[in-house]
This record gives sequence, structure tokens and C-alpha cells, in this order.
Amino acid sequence: MSYTAPLKDMLFDIRHLAGIDEIAKMPGFEEAGFDTAQAVLEECAKFNEGVVAPLNVEGDRNPSSWKDGKVTTTPGFKEAFKQYAEGGWQGLQHPQDCGGQGLPKTIGAACGEMLNSANMSFALCPLLTDGAIEALLTAGSDELKAIYLENMVTGKWTGTMNLTEPQAGSDLALVRTRAEPQPDGSYKVFGTKIFITYGDHDMAENIVHLVLARVTGAPEGVKGISLFVVPKFMVNKDGSLGARNDAHCVSIEHKLGIKASPTAVLQFGDHGGAVGYLVGQENRGLEYMFIMMNAARYAVGVQGIAIAERSYQQAVTYAKDRVQSRPVDGSINASAAIIHHPDVRRMLMTMRAYTEGCRAMATVAAAAYDAAHHHPDAEVRKQNQAFYEFMVPLVKGYSTEMSLEVTSLGVQVHGGMGFIEETGAAQYYRDAKILTIYEGTTAIQANDLVGRKTARDGGQTAKAIATQISKTEIELAKRDSTAARAVLKRLSVARQAFIEVVDFIAGNSKASPNAVFAGSVPYLMLAGNLMAGWQMARSLLVAEELLAKGVDTQFLQAKISTARFYADHILGKAPGIRDAIVEGAESVTALPLEAF
Repeated sequence: MSYTAPLKDMLFDIRHLAGIDEIAKMPGFEEAGFDTAQAVLEECAKFNEGVVAPLNVEGDRNPSSWKDGKVTTTPGFKEAFKQYAEGGWQGLQHPQDCGGQGLPKTIGAACGEMLNSANMSFALCPLLTDGAIEALLTAGSDELKAIYLENMVTGKWTGTMNLTEPQAGSDLALVRTRAEPQPDGSYKVFGTKIFITYGDHDMAENIVHLVLARVTGAPEGVKGISLFVVPKFMVNKDGSLGARNDAHCVSIEHKLGIKASPTAVLQFGDHGGAVGYLVGQENRGLEYMFIMMNAARYAVGVQGIAIAERSYQQAVTYAKDRVQSRPVDGSINASAAIIHHPDVRRMLMTMRAYTEGCRAMATVAAAAYDAAHHHPDAEVRKQNQAFYEFMVPLVKGYSTEMSLEVTSLGVQVHGGMGFIEETGAAQYYRDAKILTIYEGTTAIQANDLVGRKTARDGGQTAKAIATQISKTEIELAKRDSTAARAVLKRLSVARQAFIEVVDFIAGNSKASPNAVFAGSVPYLMLAGNLMAGWQMARSLLVAEELLAKGVDTQFLQAKISTARFYADHILGKAPGIRDAIVEGAESVTALPLEAF
């Protein structure tokens, strides 16, 4: 199944919801207006449609392999990655002074979606490299930056995140990998890391591992964790590659999905110690790692949108081709393509609405990130940073949970053929499952949303966002269209449900933590639903204005219909979720443990 990038929808969001021309007024982004965004996205689409997407099925059927300590990627991956790097795509949103293009995240996120739609297994390598680059930019010494950054930004070398150990998954206080200081200022690293995405491969000449470890004598728990650069190959003073470091891949995992992405078990120090270099200060590793983690969490949310888009495109194509049964309204007196059947239309509209809603939400979040880092006004930067931080667990958690429903519907649209691997629908469903797990499960995102993003400030940030939503409701109330009235009704009720849950969390997080956290994931789903629904409402307002001018009628009418569907069928779930959180907490923990 071929892939066509949804450029029209992406550019609509970038221009009208994210306000790319306003972003272009910020220092450093002067050349990054709408024309630039359009040109970059069009080139990105050509590359991904023509080079990366054709490798997707091959990667699933002929995945990466490990033999004699070396990983070989799917045929074609190495050549495609070379083109990816030469095209400058790795450095798209990284600083120009280290070889990047310095474009806004608003543009970079759209390109990331295309890459992941084309081939999620392939896209994971640059995704992890982006996170490693961010960590070095923020906390790396000038010497580390000089040695590693440009080669990573240009795609010559790739990067990894090394957190998880056999006994330490999400609980990083249990990390045992140790680092012993050496007289020359380096460290010897010893330990085992698991689930390391692209921990070894043949697509780049060096791999820069960022590794969490404890320096000898460090405090117990998370306060004693440091971060180290451990290269696969040592780097000589002249920048050339030297001897192989004592960091080796001892196996790769056999997985449900993303099979072409090698998930490695890495062993450090079996032959005398892997040479590592401290990033920043000792015992601040978790703080630095969260820089990578937050970049990756947003990117994983975009992966959810990407896989949903790919699944939707295939389902639509199949529904238009598959002939089965007469339409119930008698409009065709013979068996017809299944897209004529109301329930198939419902499934396709659900897939479409979820995907467009989450894309809009993620695009607006990216714009907030850009403003938080580049706006000249300190107060505006502060407000946008708070908004972006609130949105990250929603983009990650809601978009990935959404992708499971969408890819499941994609299989369902195919009927029995969806259960057959040859159609390709099943691969999207399998690939999507990991998204709700890695870089922090949905529950971890929800705990972050409850604890750090809602309870900590008494719900002030959440309510400030709700106030912004109410302004959109005022604009909807000025419209006389049936669609605007329908969206207004659902949006207003959902916002009120959200506020009531925020009050419940703020008022009970200390006195009744079990009651609050019993509803943490439902709260995330409610908040994500509302934020995506809000952006769909904004989309409707813009579409109606443009439609009145006679611009791109078919696209805009579809945008309005999709926004209306989102409100009626998805946003309308909000009151029930509110009831489950506020009134249903007791039943979550009522059953005694021994009764399970």
C-alpha cells in the first residue's frame, strides 16, 4: 500500500492553527514562514513517499538481524538512511552552528509525521538521535559538543538513550550500571542495558550511546544517577574514528511490531570497561535524561498520528474497492463498494477525525514550544512553556491510545482480509501497540499530568487553558451554521467536565491520592480529547471563513464535516469520563487484593 503525505491538512494546521507566519517574526525564525514550510513539506513528502515508504513492508517481513555480535538492518535501510542524512533531514530543527537548518519544531513535527507514516521502524533511528542531540545541546560540555554534535546533526553518526535495565524499567532508582572515575577525567562504565532502540546497526559509522549510570560512591536512588556519552567507536583528536569501545550488542529482541527497528541488549564493560564521558555534572543524569525523554515523548505522540494516518489511507482505499452487499437505503440495486455502508462510513470518519484532531493538537503544541524558546517577551515564553509542558503527556498519551483504536478500526474495515498479513492492515495495528508503552506508558504520562501538571499548581495551568477554550466557544456562538452550533454544544460540555475533574484532582491529590490516581488515565484521555476537540473547533471556524471566500471548497467542507463528527462522536464522551473519575474512584480499589 503506497503512502501519500496529507500535505493539505498539515499546511492548514501550520498556517491557521499554529500561526507559522507569527512564528517567523521571532528571532532566529525569520526565514521560516508559510512559503518555507510549504517548500520543506513538499520535498519531505517526495522523499518519504518515494524512498522510505516502499521499505515498510520489507522491514516487517525481513527485519533486522543479529549475528556474531553485529546487527544488519533490512535491505535498503542503509541506502535510504544515507539519502536521509544527505538531504539534511536529521538536522532540520537543530541549530545552524552545529550543522542543522534551525527550522521551527512546527515544521519539524510535520516532517516527523511523514517519516513515521512512511516507515515507523526506520524513523526510530533519527527520533532517538534527535533526543541525544537535545541532551548534548543542553548539558554537554563544549568539548563534547565539538566532538559529537555536528556528526550527529548531519546524520553521519546516530544516538541512543540507555535507561532501562533488566531490573529497572520505569523505576530508574534501581539502575545498577556503574561508572568508575579514571585519572584522565573519563570513566569506565560497566553494566547491562535492555530495550535500546537502534543500539547497534549498520546505517552509520558510529553510534553515540547516552547512558545512565552511578559513579562509585554516589547516593542511592535517583539522586545518584549520572549521564555519560559512551561511543561505539572511540574518537581520535583529529575527529577520525579509533578503536572499538567496550560496548557490545549481545542480542536483539523479537517483537510484536516495529520489527525492522533493532531493539538491542547492550553490554558495557565485559572486556575491561567501556570508556565514557560525563555529561554535565555528576548525579544530575536524570535531569539531563528528561531532556531527551520529553523530546522523545512528543515525537512518540507524533508516531501515533503517523501510524493512524497510514492505517486510515489504506482503509479508505480498500473500502472504495471492496464490493460487498447492497446499500441499506436501496440507492444501488446491486452489491456495492463497502464505503456505501453507514457503519463503514462511521469507522472511516472515526479514523479520520481522531487523526486530524491529534495532528492539530500536536501542531499547536509544537508552535508553543517554538514560542517558549524564541519569543522576545519573557512572559510570553513562560506562558507557552507551561502550555507545552501540559500538552506533552497529552500528545504522547492520547495520540498513541488513539492510534490503537484507529489501527484496530483499520483492520475491521478490511473484515477478514484485515486479519491476513498480506493486506498490510495488521502491521499498522501491531506497530502501534508499542507506542503506548515506550518512553513512559500511558499511566506514567497520566501520573505526570496529574502530579506535575495539575495538582502541583492547584490546576491553574489547566484552568488557564480552559479559559482559552471558552474564547473559542464565544466565536462559535457568533456563527449561525448547524455545524458550529453542534460543535459549540459538545465543546462547552466537555470543557465543564474537564474543569470539574481538575477541581477534583486539585482538591483531593493529598488527602485521597488513590482516588485521584485511580482516574489518572481517564483524566489524560478526557484532557486529550478536549484539546484535540478544541483544535477541531478552531479548524471549523477557519474553514467556514475561507469557504465563504470560495477557497478550496471540497477540502474545507470536509474539514467542517470532520470537526462536526469529532464533536458528535468523540468529544461527546467527555461527561461520561468525568463521572467515572469523580464518582467512580471507590470501585477501582474496592476489590480485595486476594480476590484477584
